Amino acid sequence: MNKTPGETRRFISELNAQIAGANAEIIVCPPFACLAAAQEALAGSPIALGAQNMHFEDSGAYTGEVSADILKELGVEYVILGHSERREYFAETDELVNRKVKKALQKGIKPIVCVGERLGQREAGLTEELVRLQTKAALSGVLASDMQEIVIAYEPIWAIGTGKTATAQDANVTIKAIRSAVREMAGDWADAVRILYGGSMNQGNASELMAMSDIDGGLIGGASLKAESFAKIIFY
Repeated sequence: MNKTPGETRRFISELNAQIAGANAEIIVCPPFACLAAAQEALAGSPIALGAQNMHFEDSGAYTGEVSADILKELGVEYVILGHSERREYFAETDELVNRKVKKALQKGIKPIVCVGERLGQREAGLTEELVRLQTKAALSGVLASDMQEIVIAYEPIWAIGTGKTATAQDANVTIKAIRSAVREMAGDWADAVRILYGGSMNQGNASELMAMSDIDGGLIGGASLKAESFAKIIFY
């Protein structure tokens, strides 16, 4: 919940000026009220537009919610689903996330599905078991051939907004477990799934994290709020 529409336009303008030659797919996911401003600012840009959430129904008495069709008309290509803050503060369940994933795929929007553990679960040695269960629950009923449209973000809840981060090796082991869970569901289609690390990645640790074998990118939070610091991660 950052940036007004005007601030969003300025941010995208600044970011566009700094990404020439970037060898990365870049997505910005502003709040709902800023999507129209972002769409306008992104005209002619290689940066894709994403949303931070989406409802699983096409329309109806769901005051305050936003449908896939609304997002599509605003040029949205990606949507973050099951973010740790949505799970923590708004009681979103694995079943709810699964319904949203299926609706996004039906409407041609690529889901960025978040999974991750709390500190107590990590300390109890449950990380790999938990993320595998979350992954399978979120992707239940998804066709193997649709896996290429899905992005997964490993987002350890204990690292969000704390400045703490898993070691690159630990993050890679967990992401391997996520990919293994997808492989059990979809065979070799698992190789097409991009899996991101979302636990306080920044310009200081991006290079080490991105050197790992199974980390395909980052879901960047606070470090993306300034175009300069975000660009430095892009060009890690």
